[in-house]
Amino acid sequence: MKKDAHALFSHIRPGEARTFKNVSILPLFSDARPAVEHLVLKEALEQELVIIREVDEGGRVPELVVENNADRPLLILDGEELFGAKQNRVLNTTVLLRKKSATIIPVSCTEQGRWHYETKTFQDSGIIMSPRVRGVKNRSVQDALRATGEYRSDQGAVWNGIREQASDASIQSPTGAMRDVHEARRHDIEDYGKHFPCVDGQQGIMVAIGGRVAGMDLVSYPCAYALLHAKLVRSYVMDAVLLGDGDKGLDMAEAVQFLDDIAGCEVSRYKSVGHGWDVRFEGRRMFGSALEYRKGLVHMAVFAADGVVQKNGGGGMAGYSRRAGYRRNNL
Repeated sequence: MKKDAHALFSHIRPGEARTFKNVSILPLFSDARPAVEHLVLKEALEQELVIIREVDEGGRVPELVVENNADRPLLILDGEELFGAKQNRVLNTTVLLRKKSATIIPVSCTEQGRWHYETKTFQDSGIIMSPRVRGVKNRSVQDALRATGEYRSDQGAVWNGIREQASDASIQSPTGAMRDVHEARRHDIEDYGKHFPCVDGQQGIMVAIGGRVAGMDLVSYPCAYALLHAKLVRSYVMDAVLLGDGDKGLDMAEAVQFLDDIAGCEVSRYKSVGHGWDVRFEGRRMFGSALEYRKGLVHMAVFAADGVVQKNGGGGMAGYSRRAGYRRNNL
């Protein structure tokens, strides 16, 4: 399986880094041809080609229904937030949904204090969960896949992560909504974001905070990535805004080593909810997932195993660097 991982990721190459304050971002490119042309959430919703709703009138916290009425597949990323209906949710894993289909997708709640309808359907929150909380969620999903083959998260750990973020941001949300935390720091996040524009042909980002790699995301279809770029940058910057210190740039040798280390990870594969295969990988320094379709890479997300640097130079938030027992508080 390591050989499979190398084949999947070996085409990725970094561009020239940009640095602002405590964040360095390298654009990522791939020499491989995209496996498929697809829509992303933002454009599908704007064109009224997709309906996202509760599974039934009563709703179920860990599941939603997506009706893709487009004549192309629809990509929704792990960690992308949907707001509305009975409570806000994020996806537990990246999905490539078939054209003209209805699919039940696995999700986690990002708004603990609400369970009533505000709208009948969901909209794009404009937010991707930041790497610290996303890493907690992904670890527990990986454990659940090993144990049961299900894309379930440790919901309690996700809520704890959002509460920690709210505390770091010095805000209180009436419903414990992750979206409220991001909105409270929106101006700071936008101040960072304007320093990291999308460049021609870009397909991903590798992000360092305080000189240490926090993670990376890559979407192989460049047209789709361009629509996701700003949202992905804001996701990583959220952690940088809350951490606040250190202005060391990323050493290129470390970036290249991070990419090389992916090929050495232990790999497991699971049938995806939509098209393709959900590839999970874990190594000493990192863990993550990738969506594989037609033997090509559609999306990849990698996180540093010890999380991003915290304010006093420590590791990631509590629970990030150890496995969460996904059954605890799992809804």
